[in-house]
Amino acid sequence: MSIYISGSLAFDNIMQFPGSFADAILPEKLHILNISFLIDKLTHKRGGTAGNIAYSLALLGERPCILSSAGQDFDEYRRALLEMELPLDGIRIIDSEYTAACYIITDRGNNQINGFHPAAMDYPCKASIPSGKEGDWGVVSPGNLDDMRSLPRRFRENGIPYIYDPGQQIPALSAEDLLDAISGADVVITNDYELEMICRNTGRTRAEIRALTSYLITTLGEQGSVLNNGADGHIDAVTPTRVKDPTGAGDAYRAGFLKGLILGFDMPKAARMGSTCASFCVEHSGTQEHAFSLRAFTERHFSTFNERILL
Repeated sequence: MSIYISGSLAFDNIMQFPGSFADAILPEKLHILNISFLIDKLTHKRGGTAGNIAYSLALLGERPCILSSAGQDFDEYRRALLEMELPLDGIRIIDSEYTAACYIITDRGNNQINGFHPAAMDYPCKASIPSGKEGDWGVVSPGNLDDMRSLPRRFRENGIPYIYDPGQQIPALSAEDLLDAISGADVVITNDYELEMICRNTGRTRAEIRALTSYLITTLGEQGSVLNNGADGHIDAVTPTRVKDPTGAGDAYRAGFLKGLILGFDMPKAARMGSTCASFCVEHSGTQEHAFSLRAFTERHFSTFNERILL
């Protein structure tokens, strides 16, 4: 059995502004905006959609293959992946570029101003995809656009079911790109805003998008998730012990959900596993800072859903 996770690898540089953006920005002067924020905290974290999903899957006992590109400064990230016993053969190193980087300023109200430099992510991973075996799965998450266009077709050609998660790259994908990937996907996962963007970009309704794919999941943050536009119910969010940072919760949800599918669970039960996994992520600042034992995971899952799972 093989698991292929395509998407981005990136470094997140998170800066904390102790004030409020609203107090520092003059709306009537936006046309000549020139502003600086005095930062009182800076953290440098590993991130990226592929890295985040693979990290949580590793905590759940899986060793997925990451399909992505990274740059000349990847050594720190590489060591972390090796410590998690994750394979590196699907990662293309671009020596002339840096690894993609996200620069985030967060104010005291958790409002954010983001800047993202794709750098090595501008290059497709060029990974080979062998013919699928029983139990194989693929994930197409936000990353290099060429990969996001080609991998859905390559997964289909090789008989590998896949989860499609276009996320932040929706505006950069054409209606044809989106419809082709959605039509062949076994599962499409977006948040509510992203689903609305897909509908707008493709000219299709939510019901029409649902009809194109085998299964549609819409995540709603702390309000949980909705399956097949509600036809197959609502999945509650799992209450964390504390909420430190919601960034990366969606990627953790996808990891827990995929683990459920690998175990042979039906879609609602797999989605409940996604909610449990996401709850651990939000307890920490950073998308790959959480950790849990399999026992802790199963106990938290049971306490919320009264459902025993064996990991």
